[in-house]
Amino acid sequence: MAAKRNFLKQFFKDRKMVGAVSPSTKFLGEKMLASIDFDKAKGIVELGPGTGVFTDIIMQRMRKDAKLLVFELNDDFYETLSARIDDPRVQIIHDSAENIAKYLPEEEQTTQDAVISSLPLMVFPAELRQAVVDAGYNSLKPKGTYVQFQYSLQSKKFLESIYKSVKITFTIKNFPPAFVYTCKKK
Repeated sequence: MAAKRNFLKQFFKDRKMVGAVSPSTKFLGEKMLASIDFDKAKGIVELGPGTGVFTDIIMQRMRKDAKLLVFELNDDFYETLSARIDDPRVQIIHDSAENIAKYLPEEEQTTQDAVISSLPLMVFPAELRQAVVDAGYNSLKPKGTYVQFQYSLQSKKFLESIYKSVKITFTIKNFPPAFVYTCKKK
């Protein structure tokens, strides 16, 4: 319950960074992660984890030799995640998602298997939105997967202009209900 109260507090504190009034549900997490082959994925990037609902599911499913980079810019969420998560496979990063490359060794900069984003893209200024999605795209290996959820279909054309394919699913088992965009790199 404290996590939900803190999430709501962060929403009212900074609506440009926190795009919902409550944390995502595990149902949305299942939809978000359905297209990721965790048996093969060695490099995963998560953008905007908030309270870490998806992070927890990813850690349960990822390989012992996989690496997860988690980008959280909100101070409170970052501190909570850093204090809670103690897994050598996971690096919690207090920086903007547009800086993914800065945290990957040169030989891994275009080899990530998946980027999972909970960022509220449509509330970002256009330049930042483009920089974040480009950073995700550039970090992926060929045919890598970018997964993004949003509360509307506004991101459809934008993501289609970048990715080879964009498939959309929907879940009502979230508050608010959400669209999941699963994108494949060209």
